[in-house]
Amino acid sequence: MEMVKRILIFDDDESIIDIMKLIMGEKGWEVINFSQCRDAVFQIRAYQPKIIMMDNNIPEHGGVFAVKTIKQQIDLRHIPVIYFSAHYDIKAIAEEAGADAYLAKPFDLDRLDELIKILSLKAP
Repeated sequence: MEMVKRILIFDDDESIIDIMKLIMGEKGWEVINFSQCRDAVFQIRAYQPKIIMMDNNIPEHGGVFAVKTIKQQIDLRHIPVIYFSAHYDIKAIAEEAGADAYLAKPFDLDRLDELIKILSLKAP
């Protein structure tokens, strides 16, 4: 039985969430979103996503802290994380966080699709 194609998005921008649900839903992905990252580890364990998308300015602890925490968990570190933000140096903060990839906002839909395809092949 194939694992559900589920993506967890940690972002408090409702317009981004609406776009992601529409775009990824059309591609067969189940999108679950959270507007803060306080319980990120718990939520990831509960939903077992194939991919995680993390905003930099997510309420509570912020994206860098959240991704570092996720990547410290032996049972979660294999899940690819796409760091996405409008930050001027997204590459540097994504690397600092330990994310697997990054996507600048506003994002290019083709680039999003490319990243999802590449990372979903790496996901268990």
